[in-house]
Amino acid sequence: MPAVVIVGAQWGDEGKGKATDILGSRVDYVVKFNGGNNAGHTVVIGDQKYALHLLPSGILSPGCVPVIGNGVVVDLKVLFEEIDGLEERGIDTSRLVISANAHVIADYNRTMDKVAERFLGSRKIGTTGRGIGPTYADKMNRLGIRVQDLFDEKILRQKVEGALELKNQVLTKIYNRRAVEVDEIVEELLSYVDRLAPMVADTPLLLHEALTEGKTVLLEAGQATLLDVDHGTYPFVTSSSATTGGACTGSGIAPTEITRVIGIVKAYATRVGEGPFPTELFDEDGDGARLRKNGAEFGTTTGRPRRCGWYDAPIARYAARINGVTDFVLTKLDVLTGWDQIPVCVAYDVDGERVDEMPMTQTGFHHAKPIYEYFPGWSEDISGARSFEDLPKTAQEYVLALEKISGARISTIGVGPDREQSIERHALL
Repeated sequence: MPAVVIVGAQWGDEGKGKATDILGSRVDYVVKFNGGNNAGHTVVIGDQKYALHLLPSGILSPGCVPVIGNGVVVDLKVLFEEIDGLEERGIDTSRLVISANAHVIADYNRTMDKVAERFLGSRKIGTTGRGIGPTYADKMNRLGIRVQDLFDEKILRQKVEGALELKNQVLTKIYNRRAVEVDEIVEELLSYVDRLAPMVADTPLLLHEALTEGKTVLLEAGQATLLDVDHGTYPFVTSSSATTGGACTGSGIAPTEITRVIGIVKAYATRVGEGPFPTELFDEDGDGARLRKNGAEFGTTTGRPRRCGWYDAPIARYAARINGVTDFVLTKLDVLTGWDQIPVCVAYDVDGERVDEMPMTQTGFHHAKPIYEYFPGWSEDISGARSFEDLPKTAQEYVLALEKISGARISTIGVGPDREQSIERHALL
């Protein structure tokens, strides 16, 4: 049976959590393969809203095994707070499995993240300050602490000592902060061992055996393509691989096992943090503010207001190419209800030259100005639509126009926040 990947095709916050939740009842495993608690998914089930940060969305689907893969960086304090919060609401979290090779966010990683952002000033990246980037940097510098290290105190202490040997020099001599004590880090991490141990497994082996047995595995990305450390709008990106390629390295599943790639796109576009955003609307009380209000565009993890703009087709085509998208899920179409006409960016003007694809260079993308085509809007409430034919004609035309210029078919359309408020044009599984 297949391994299916879900990726964000813009700058994140496209609605991956809802898409994963919709498919959760049809799959056996849901794997989070990258990122940490620097991003979140909001899932609405009936009158209940769940904000997930570190846990895979599959945690909400009975019978589905949620897996935190080796490509994730894990803040254990946040993990257990999130588990406790769900348990208090009657959600069974006992099926959760965590990779022994996942890296752990230590307190000094959070400290380094926050002081570095302040030090950068106007050149800041716009991180969440949760230690994600410094933890990935430690991983690449071979200074990281993995989940498995917590079960050998001698190894754990050696690794913490090695990491702090340099970091304390930086903290005290550059940032004028106090040195971090090895003992306090080791003591905190060891405090989680008893509770953590039953959850830890060789997840690449577990997933390989599941696929061999004919089970379906869904691989869920954090962040999105334009935030990918290799393929995003660098340097205003996350610190992990948020694309289909990252699904393989972050889970241990071979590329040949992946049979479908589902890209999630919003019917408009949003971004959190710094970095270029060609279709961004800067008005204080116009279309940008209206999109933010209608779409409740505030970060799940940080609460920050999201930057809002119109749909960007060159970005969607770029994401389709990079990820091998076979199907798009178009979310939040209902948010566009009420506009007389809806602009769609179909190309860019870069220093007076029309560019139909995403510019190759950072400079080119910073200078890109959107070239718009305009489509008729609709005024009817579409939140109750359950088939494509239920949509107003102009809404249908808008979807078909996006499909034509975005690089892959649009298989599912979201018309509201609830898992039931979806239109399935083509089966995703």
